Order: sequence, then C-alpha cells, then structure tokens
Amino acid sequence: MKKKYKIISIDYGIKKTGIAITKSNNLISIPFLIIKTNKIINFLKIYLKKECVKLFIIGISKKLNNKESEFELLIKKFYFLLKKKFPLGIFFKENERYTSKLSSQILSKKNKNKIDSISATLILQSFLIKNFKKNDISNTRLF
Repeated sequence: MKKKYKIISIDYGIKKTGIAITKSNNLISIPFLIIKTNKIINFLKIYLKKECVKLFIIGISKKLNNKESEFELLIKKFYFLLKKKFPLGIFFKENERYTSKLSSQILSKKNKNKIDSISATLILQSFLIKNFKKNDISNTRLF
C-alpha cells in the first residue's frame, strides 16, 4: 500500500511562523500551528520523523507590482535553509499577498493570535486549487 503524504505550508514571519497541513486526501488545507520562528527547524525535524511530508509550500511576499519585497530576502534565506536541512523535500512558492489581511477579517478579535496559521492555510489552499485540478504539480515554478 502506498504511504500517504502530507503537504505543509509555511507563512514565515520575523517573530512567529504559521503552519498549515493537508488532510490525508491532499485536497483540503487546515491550520496546524503557530510557532516561534527561531524554533521552526527543530519542530520540523521532529514532525518529519512522525509524518510523511513530500511537499513544502513557502509563502512569498511580493509587492503590488509583483517585485520582491524587502522581506522576500528573509524568506529566501529561510527557504535555502529548509532545503539544506530537508534535502528530500520538494519546495514550491506561493504568493502570500493579502493572506494576513484576509485572515484578520475571517477571525474574531479574540482569535487574532491565529492569523499566521490561517494565512498558511490560505497559502496552501491557493496552491492546491491551482495545482491539483489535474493532479499535476509540474507546472509550478520553484524558487
């Protein structure tokens, strides 16, 4: 029997990072957790020992004119660190523009601390909609 894998989405932030994962059918994304950014690599090392993750979707930050933002340089640095630490993973990028704003509109004021994981969920769901219509991820551009 073929082992089922999950897809993980990361909304990287300076202080905290949101993570979303797919359910076993890889068609629906769900918020997973928010973690301090300086603990993300150690968390992933532990998580990947328990779960089979094949794809990593990294939210990228583009300006309205589609040029790289200043924050994009930090995200790229994080991306290359992930690729070094987890060389068997397949990495994709997905524009995260407006995900935090949309997340804050979705959540009530008492749940504002969940914005990052909801943003990661929106990033992942956007990726899934665009790339799994035909079960083909080959047309997605890598970093």
